[in-house]
Amino acid sequence: MLNSNAKLVENILDKSKIEMAATREGYGKGLVQAGEKDDKVVVLCADLTESTHSHWFAEKFPGRFIQVGVAEQNMALVASGMANYGKIPFIASYATFSPGRNNEQIRTNICINNVPVKIAGSHAGISVGPDGATHQALEDIALMRVIPRMVVVVPCDAIEAQKAIFAAAFNGQPTYIRLGRAKSPVFTTQDTPFEIGRAEIYRDGKDAVIVGCGMLLHNALIAAEELVGEGIECMVINSHTVKPIDEKTIIEAAQKTGAVVSVEEHQIAGGLGSAVAEVLSRNYPVPQEYIGVHDRFGESGKPEELVEAFGMGVGSIKEAVKKVIARKK
Repeated sequence: MLNSNAKLVENILDKSKIEMAATREGYGKGLVQAGEKDDKVVVLCADLTESTHSHWFAEKFPGRFIQVGVAEQNMALVASGMANYGKIPFIASYATFSPGRNNEQIRTNICINNVPVKIAGSHAGISVGPDGATHQALEDIALMRVIPRMVVVVPCDAIEAQKAIFAAAFNGQPTYIRLGRAKSPVFTTQDTPFEIGRAEIYRDGKDAVIVGCGMLLHNALIAAEELVGEGIECMVINSHTVKPIDEKTIIEAAQKTGAVVSVEEHQIAGGLGSAVAEVLSRNYPVPQEYIGVHDRFGESGKPEELVEAFGMGVGSIKEAVKKVIARKK
């Protein structure tokens, strides 16, 4: 059953009634909220102001907004300099360009210098849809989590994205926040617990645990509910922080259930599933199955069609749960 402590919306499993909003909308709202709290917050964008929803901040705080243009490497360098002199810079672009194009500048000028620049990678994942393979970042989590000092957060919906942006503004660390273009279910509330570095249990269960991040977490919750009719009770964990990952919660869930399925809109190599496997292999090895992109590039199509075609839909998650339970037995 759903964990009452999670404080999720009442109609969480009904897509016909649930509110839909892109996580990039949460980015725009979080920027304004952080900007209101501290005038050291500044925003830089690489010619994608409205697409990333940076325009809300630009309209309210025009003196603290910098339009860098199509120059992602330069944007990271300017932000690192501003952070070195006490500002709290957010830089925004499509994730294929930032951190894709400016990875060296993020590594060398932001992380080696350990300055608190916040990188917002919008339009990430297969759900970008018709933009196609060139614009569908499927490797960005892997790129960011291997860089020392970098925090990596993948919000599950627009409300959590707003919380993540506000929290990242004041965590004093280089931080990557992954955002989506497509509208997705808003199933958390303002009262749902959120803390960078702490996973949240959204559903209790004893037979297997689904550890997910991003918008696919909603599919995981639907899959878990449908599996009840087949006599399978799944725990569902929102591991929104991929780095530093909440080892304690994941280990305890593995000890309780003995079987793990990771769910992410990213290559299965180097993302959340890999991070979970690293934790379990060191502490409590159990069977694990991976829902994500299996060593291929994206394609053009409607977001919901691509999620199904790439094996990340509700049915695929259910099959992965059954497979991992069979392996456990």
